[in-house]
Amino acid sequence: MSSAERQGVVRIAGRAVGDGCPALLIAEAGVNHDGNAGDALRLVDAAADAGADVVKFQMFRAAELVTADATTAAYQRAGGTTSQRALLERLELSEGDFARVAEHCRRRGVLFLATPFSPPDVERLVRLAVPALKIASTDLNNLPLLRRAAATGLPLIVSTGAATADEIAAAVARLRGLGVGARLILLHCVSGYPTPLQAANLRAIAALRALSGVPCGFSDHTTSTAIAGWAVAAGACVLEKHFTLDRRRPGPDHAFSLEPAALAEYVRAARDAETALGRGGLGLCELEHDVRAVARKSVVTAKAIRAGTLLTADLLTVKRPGGGIPPDEFDAVLGRRAACDLAPDTVLTWELLE
Repeated sequence: MSSAERQGVVRIAGRAVGDGCPALLIAEAGVNHDGNAGDALRLVDAAADAGADVVKFQMFRAAELVTADATTAAYQRAGGTTSQRALLERLELSEGDFARVAEHCRRRGVLFLATPFSPPDVERLVRLAVPALKIASTDLNNLPLLRRAAATGLPLIVSTGAATADEIAAAVARLRGLGVGARLILLHCVSGYPTPLQAANLRAIAALRALSGVPCGFSDHTTSTAIAGWAVAAGACVLEKHFTLDRRRPGPDHAFSLEPAALAEYVRAARDAETALGRGGLGLCELEHDVRAVARKSVVTAKAIRAGTLLTADLLTVKRPGGGIPPDEFDAVLGRRAACDLAPDTVLTWELLE
């Protein structure tokens, strides 16, 4: 494992992604533009307004991706289409369309990413100067695609849905062999659309980190917004979440996507979790000083004591406030003498004792 890998950080467009860094929030537009470039631009606006760091699409040519007789998955058939190629042909955008989308992302201050599904798609994205490549779960073992993606020198964000632990380990070894180890990010993913909360398995994020030794995140197919905070608490350094302009639209991914207001809530949940998690260091923080001063306790006189009196346990007690001799030094006070007359409820300091 290289020194860069051991540091647990990958840089995307100059931004550090990994352990101890703010989570990279990827708003997954996917194909929710329904093949309309204008809607793709509106999705960029919605993601930027919600506070996402990245807007990600899917780049493919249906004829390069599926055979003519490939069928749709169950969640895709909900729209009435049984031909996967026919479905995907309606969801294509041209390279020129994506160039407009990428430029709009730059204007709005968010990063443009896309998932390539073939080596030619990688070429198209390189021409668009993407800062990283996202590899879908379905291509975890697609050696021609992985080889071409690795050769770009770009960071790779790779999802692991519907894969066994052995397949994930093999993919990590394969990617390391292709020279990607120091620029690899893995995403825990459940390939169910939508994913019920009981199947989200967020503890897998830490397990994936332990298995791979690289930064890990969560490709989220639930419909929850609160889960963003839970995933951050579970160690996710990247969050990827599908969103749409309108969940009622008939495309295949709209039903399990968040609408813009919910996407903004998702981003807030992640950022609130980061704020609450803090840096993890032990010790007194600034806001605790006032409470410490009034709520900690000191050794105090239980009754009036004349100067020169030998101090015994029955003459002393422990009360608020702090600032005097702390109660863990109670025994050190015993056997000392009062240096002066002491009234009841006197907070003792060493200067009051002989």
